Amino acid sequence: MKDKRILVLAPHTDDGELGCGATISRLIREKAELYYVAFSSCEDSLKDGYAPDTLVKELFEATSVLGIPRDHVLIKSYKVRHFFEKRQEILDDLIVLDRTIDPDIVFMPSRHDIHQDHLTIANEGLRAFKKNTILGYELPWNDYTFDNQAFFCVEQIDVEKKVSAIMKYKSQNSKQYVKPENIISILRTHGTQVGVAYAEVFEVPRLLIKGNGDIK
Repeated sequence: MKDKRILVLAPHTDDGELGCGATISRLIREKAELYYVAFSSCEDSLKDGYAPDTLVKELFEATSVLGIPRDHVLIKSYKVRHFFEKRQEILDDLIVLDRTIDPDIVFMPSRHDIHQDHLTIANEGLRAFKKNTILGYELPWNDYTFDNQAFFCVEQIDVEKKVSAIMKYKSQNSKQYVKPENIISILRTHGTQVGVAYAEVFEVPRLLIKGNGDIK
């Protein structure tokens, strides 16, 4: 993965870390060039007492833990749970990302994700990145069905980085799915499926292999 350009699409802050945080850590260790785009800072979802920019600050802390350069992290301002109303604007943004970053691999939510914002990003991502490999990441609490089609085997250091990154979202720590034991158990389960200690799984909406065998 050295020098490969990787784009992670996170509908909301923390989705990328939850869906593929360990894989991000592995790819950065392998010297890939990583870009992360969050489409909402979700201030409307914050509990009383939190500053509106809480999740923005937590996002920069979390992506820093994973090793993503700050200038490779972009935050959009779409209103949480209203993405579909801005579908065309989101598609336009994705097309610009494709042209400016020209990613080799795009990580995005699964097409089976039932959250309306996640589904919008997945559907528009398929339209925007027609000439790229696309991998859909798993968020089990939103995915009533999921096809384990691609496995990224990860190391203990990647698991620790993923957990540490997610722990930076202190405003979200009451949610069951961010508990370290639950995060680690999912990674272990998928590792067991392919005979390794830990793995993250992905659906494969599109796999592009160029003439020289390189993934694009």
